[in-house]
Formats: sequence, structure tokens, C-alpha cells
Amino acid sequence: MPFGISSITTTHHYLCSTTQAVRLETDRPHALRQAIVACRKGGTVSLPGVFGGFVDKIPMGAFMNKALTMKTGQTHVHRYFTPLLEHIQKGDIDPSFVITHRLPLEQAPDGYEIFKHKKDHCIKIVLKPGQSA
Repeated sequence: MPFGISSITTTHHYLCSTTQAVRLETDRPHALRQAIVACRKGGTVSLPGVFGGFVDKIPMGAFMNKALTMKTGQTHVHRYFTPLLEHIQKGDIDPSFVITHRLPLEQAPDGYEIFKHKKDHCIKIVLKPGQSA
């Protein structure tokens, strides 16, 4: 098999798992790496939300050689909450496709472990207070 993107991705996966296990890397930068590699020359890589950990092996050479711009910041929840909720209520947007698990609130610790380790292809967990197991 030629040395291609799948072997690089696999190598980075094992490298990240190891560095996270010994606490040398505290975040999961897979998406950031993929965004830099996939972005067109002169493009913009956006990193909204919460990204507070230490990361390693970011392809800065590709970032620089492609003359990319990075935009970062916390997501403006208060600005977008009301208009997004209105679109959801009208049926214009259906965000339910990201919900892969629904659990009672009492199972939140188990849900966190499922989400953290991406067990059962977990994307998003909705916790339901008062729901029985």
C-alpha cells in the first residue's frame, strides 16, 4: 500500500492516543489537522467553539505554504440562539441528525464516558431529566 492520507491519519491517531494517555496533549486536534490539509490555498480555517487544550503535530508547513488564515473565538451563543431556535420551531432546520444517544440524567457520567471515547459512534447525547432507564 502506498504511503497515503489513510496511513498518515492512522499514524496521527495512534500518536494522539499515546500523547493523550501520558497527558502531553490534552485536546483532540484531528479536525484541525484535516481542515488545514483540506483547505484551498489562500483559504480560511475557522475554529469556533471551545478549544482549550494543548495540541501537537499541527501541519504548520502546510498552513504557511498555503497562505491560510485562521479565525478563532468562542461561539456567540447569545447572538444566534433565538434565530436558530425560531428556525427549528418552524421546521426550517432539523438538528436531530446529530443526536445519537438519549439517556436519563442519572446516567450522565456514563454518557460522558461514551461521548469522550466516541463509543458506539457517539456524536451528541441528550440527557432527559425524569426519564427512566
